[in-house]
Amino acid sequence: MANSNKNTSIPLLSILLLMLVYSNFKSWSNTSFYSNEVNGVSSFEIVQNDDEEKHQQDVIDKYLQSLNDKRADSLAVFQKLAFTYSEMNEPELAVQYIDRYVKSSLDINFVGHSFFDSISDSPAYQLIAAKYLKKINLWSIICLYISLIGFFVAVVLNLRKRSDKVSNLLMSFFVLLHSFFILHICALLTNYQYYFAHSLYISTSFSFLYGPLIYFYFKRVIQKHKFKTLDVLHIVPTIGLIVFLLLPVYVQSSEEKLRMLLNRTVPHGALITVMKLVSLVFYGILVVRIYVKAFKSKRKVSREEFVWQRNIVIFCSVYILTYSIYAFLIISKIYSGFLFNMQVGLMASLVLYVSYTAFVQPSIFGSLKIIRTQPKEKIQATKYVKSGLTESLSIELKQKLLHLLNDQKVYKQNDITLQKLSELMDTTRHNTSQIINEHFNLNFFELINKYRIEEAKELLKEERHKNFNIIDIAYEVGFNNKVTFNKSFKKYNQVTPSEYLKSLVA
Repeated sequence: MANSNKNTSIPLLSILLLMLVYSNFKSWSNTSFYSNEVNGVSSFEIVQNDDEEKHQQDVIDKYLQSLNDKRADSLAVFQKLAFTYSEMNEPELAVQYIDRYVKSSLDINFVGHSFFDSISDSPAYQLIAAKYLKKINLWSIICLYISLIGFFVAVVLNLRKRSDKVSNLLMSFFVLLHSFFILHICALLTNYQYYFAHSLYISTSFSFLYGPLIYFYFKRVIQKHKFKTLDVLHIVPTIGLIVFLLLPVYVQSSEEKLRMLLNRTVPHGALITVMKLVSLVFYGILVVRIYVKAFKSKRKVSREEFVWQRNIVIFCSVYILTYSIYAFLIISKIYSGFLFNMQVGLMASLVLYVSYTAFVQPSIFGSLKIIRTQPKEKIQATKYVKSGLTESLSIELKQKLLHLLNDQKVYKQNDITLQKLSELMDTTRHNTSQIINEHFNLNFFELINKYRIEEAKELLKEERHKNFNIIDIAYEVGFNNKVTFNKSFKKYNQVTPSEYLKSLVA
């Protein structure tokens, strides 16, 4: 029995001993050899990460070496390096090779590759994304809005009947070019220039037309200038700009234009900027001279016309100043900042001002101001028994006619006719003739000459102490020659202009 217990205890003790040894061995291995966790990361994982980083660095060294030795396709190298640095969470280095890849491949959409999501929050990546990818901001929306307004106003100025269609056409082109330039700025702000590379230098084509347009506008509204063949010379600089500087760029492919934009190698940029500044200064001086001369001569204009012309001169002068700053920045290769964008803001303000004037003060562009009044007495229709002209419409047309004569002074236009006057009144020749006969007891020519003579008398009173020619007065009030002027003057005053002037001096 004793032997049986002894035999049973031996295996039991052996099992206990083995369990004790195994327990001690496991505890030792956990603390000394296998795991040794530090900060929650096992040594096995650290070794694995070190191996991965070493592998990534080896890949980078390999591609950099191949790039230096020119043994590999540079596009593939740039792409691999951009991906690798992004995976290593090195946004600054990744962005360098993203930029090099874009400029080499012309693939702008590469910037938005999903592989760069891991570094998308980094400042470096956000800068390059803002540089290349499509975007919309408040300033771009404002530019788009203003340019669309400008296009609309440029069309409206030519659709509505005006007293001087030539001056309105000049102003509409002036607004149209500014609006087109502002739309181009919108494309730059939103990076759409990269996606429509053929837009390169489109708005630049008209750089030398801003000055001539505003110059001839002032000559027309102030001096009643009529275009001559020699005036075509003013568009010669524009033709030269397009043929000699811009045409070689226009014929380039879309890819080549995009390469110019990405690498900022657009040709003749500084030269064109300086030449435009010279053009603006030259025509700006001419405009100021015309305005100052008219101001000193105390030319009679309405308050609205005076304010309008003064403000346009101020706008143009300040724009030239801001553009000179812009030109300096372009030459210095500074393409951003408040001073750089200041001329764009002023240009936008000019478009808005013209648009505001066109609708709030339409008389500036020849629109008629209709003043509705109650008739003082009933008009007896005798001659025009079958006329379809109602009494209310007759009074309304009379007020339009008075506005044209008293405020717009259309009689000073030496080519005014019954047809033109009817168009300004938005009615027919028959109605206009009836209005003149019934309300003024005169025919068309008698009415026009009467107003011209009254205007001439006022001018003679103002100029009686100055050395001037009477023929100048005749031309000023709308007559084409001195003989007709003298004859009409004597008809209404029983004396010639010279005799009338002597009576004033006496």
